[in-house]
Amino acid sequence: MNLNSIDEPRSEDVLSYIRKESLDVYNRLHSIEEDVAFVDQVHKSYPSTPLLPNLRCGAWYTDPAVATPVPAYFKSTDGHNNNWSFNLRRANLHLLPLIIKRQSIILVDSTRSGKKIPDALSKTIPIWCSVINRAMLLRHLSLKEERGVDWNVALYTPPSTVSRQEHHQIEQRLDNWARDLANSSFNLPLLPSPLRPVWITPSTSTFPTFSPKESEPPKFFPVICVSASKQVRQGVERRTGGFSYIQGSGDDHELWGMGLTPEMFWAHRTRLRAAGRTDIPTLVAEIVGSENNASAIQNPPSPVLHVEGRLLLAAINEIPQSPQDANIRYIILTPSSEESQTVDDTHVYIPTVSGKKGQSHFLQTILPLSMEAINQALQGGKNVCVACESGKDMSVGVVLTALQLYFGGDGLYISSNSAYSADKRSIRTRLEWIIESRPQANPSRTVLKRVNEFLLTPSTFRGVPSLPGP
Repeated sequence: MNLNSIDEPRSEDVLSYIRKESLDVYNRLHSIEEDVAFVDQVHKSYPSTPLLPNLRCGAWYTDPAVATPVPAYFKSTDGHNNNWSFNLRRANLHLLPLIIKRQSIILVDSTRSGKKIPDALSKTIPIWCSVINRAMLLRHLSLKEERGVDWNVALYTPPSTVSRQEHHQIEQRLDNWARDLANSSFNLPLLPSPLRPVWITPSTSTFPTFSPKESEPPKFFPVICVSASKQVRQGVERRTGGFSYIQGSGDDHELWGMGLTPEMFWAHRTRLRAAGRTDIPTLVAEIVGSENNASAIQNPPSPVLHVEGRLLLAAINEIPQSPQDANIRYIILTPSSEESQTVDDTHVYIPTVSGKKGQSHFLQTILPLSMEAINQALQGGKNVCVACESGKDMSVGVVLTALQLYFGGDGLYISSNSAYSADKRSIRTRLEWIIESRPQANPSRTVLKRVNEFLLTPSTFRGVPSLPGP
């Protein structure tokens, strides 16, 4: 037999096999289970410290029964090389009262790219900590007099993950970001101690300890960044339990999850964990189908605090089916192929359009119709709740426009918008009001561009078309 005639496996065949393994829902869910065990181990080491998932990926690894129900959204892209940013649209300042109260938090995330720590934990959060520490000195002058050199504003990054060159390049930008934050309209509660990130991964041999003296404030409040998944250099790793371990399995669940979400995973975790490989696809389809048919309200609408709740934001599934508050008018931006609007005593339904046509539709139809309905309701003494499918995007654009048209810089209602004055700064300030009231708000650049176009160009876009009568 000629051994030389035996074909070696082709590289494309190997890659195809790895790709198939990595998309297998059975492998994914069992890999997540392995990572959940590690996160549980970390949390047991700091039982009094709030546990928060970094959305979206981190939600797969944190049990909602023990996690603190406070959203945290630190994007990896804000930490990508040459794209570093402290984004005021994702300021995460709502975490500060929790940190002040509990003196620490645990943030959980993961990465699938073969790295040890995701950029969100290795760079975005270190930027966040340092910028907030610096903004504290700018906003609270007494802090500098009281703490002086003891107030540490240094940038801390994991040296095994972030090079000294990249670390230095980030440092050069921190003061400008801190000035932007200090000059914003955001409330910046006074921190008793500066923030400082620390990192824990599955390769960490000894977890750090924090034991401040009770007689004085701690030198820093630790922001414990937990990278949940074990680093896999190439491909996947076989486990004796009969599955292939995939690093960062919770990432991009749209590609492998068959519609499964972290919420569904935790609600049906016991059944999913017990199911065999051949049964998993059928079980997931059953769970997704039953959950999609459920209409349970997840969270109540979020009032914009700066205008005393005259305007509210929500996802469509957060709107009560039988509204109890007759003083609220609901404007619902609903995905629909219908081109007409419908109005009843409590609701205005405005269909949205997807794709490129949706941009002009949002500008020329949704914003004018929404402003007409909001103006009528506000003049009649009613509050207005605007909802879109996610509660994070188009509804934010509508409320942002209404805040600029019908509310002054002091947050008081203006009965007529004939004398309103808008510029990019005033629009940005009102967006900060929204983010402070609803931290998960995350309007797309496209929506914000259309809002600016609507507010900063002549009013020929407004007033046409008009709503039908109820």
